[in-house]
Amino acid sequence: MRILFRAFAFLDLFSLAFMTMQLVSIVNNFAKLTLLSDKVQSILMFPMYLLVAVGAYGLFFQKKIGFISYYIQFPFRLYLWVLSLGFITLLPEAFSNYDDKWFPILLKVCYVGEFIRLYLTIKAHYDTVKA
Repeated sequence: MRILFRAFAFLDLFSLAFMTMQLVSIVNNFAKLTLLSDKVQSILMFPMYLLVAVGAYGLFFQKKIGFISYYIQFPFRLYLWVLSLGFITLLPEAFSNYDDKWFPILLKVCYVGEFIRLYLTIKAHYDTVKA
């Protein structure tokens, strides 16, 4: 189980790296946002960044705060597209394939991966509490 939690923590670290780039863009361009939904999403990214960092720390060191943080994060991850496997949506660009057909497919794979991660986290958390 320890390896699983650490793998999730490293996936969160990847998410943090990409979120850092997004947050810099949000800070620089917040005044240009016109839609209320865009502003809400932009504002929610800041506490989400903190939650992901706390969750990564907690999962790496198997602290209860890591599990609690992930359970709180989960709906916001889906809303804000802060997905554990979100980096795979960039694979077509890495291979210089800019077709628009791959992004929706890979995004669905990321969402399925996030639900699998939730299931594995709950199962592993239950097993550690039970033991």
